[in-house]
Amino acid sequence: MSLTFNTVEQTVPTPKTRISVEDPLAVDNFSWDLAARLKAYGVKHDSRVVIVCIGTDRSTGDCLGPLVGSKLTTSPGHNFIVYGTLDEPVHASNLHQKLADIQANHPDAVVIAVDACLGHLENVGCVSIGDGSLQPGAGVNKSLPSVGQLHIAGVVNVGGFMEYLVLQNTRLHLVMRLADLITEGLLKTAQILTNEETRSC
Repeated sequence: MSLTFNTVEQTVPTPKTRISVEDPLAVDNFSWDLAARLKAYGVKHDSRVVIVCIGTDRSTGDCLGPLVGSKLTTSPGHNFIVYGTLDEPVHASNLHQKLADIQANHPDAVVIAVDACLGHLENVGCVSIGDGSLQPGAGVNKSLPSVGQLHIAGVVNVGGFMEYLVLQNTRLHLVMRLADLITEGLLKTAQILTNEETRSC
């Protein structure tokens, strides 16, 4: 479970991008931004990119990650390696083991962490894309390992008070909209990388 997140700064960090689900160009802006960040890591269409979708299906607000994972695993047109679905979620109890599996099986992959978070009222319904790791559980004082070279976080509700209860009472409709935006943005990112590779040949 991740209620807030911290990033690990790189040498020249790119400012985070915030995109609202209400923006008619949300998917385009998401994919252009993420594709640029991935290219900065040398990622091409055939590079190994692992998407770690963190969360649990036992909480409406915290099921964003597993929803994205499930949508990606049933969508064609990408080469992403996906960890974390509704059927097999990645959460606090198994995160250490899943990260060890990723390190063992995909040691050279770029890892993108996807998770829900709570934030200020004006940011609810926004997706944040940034460089650096995501720190799951930081908002509830859990000591969990950082995840990813890049992170994607969807603000599902307002934070600051009784976070667990807030997550339980988060509207599934908003979480689904955020999951659709992130999934469609990731799929379009894969398409951008493939198209640019084709043009360069």
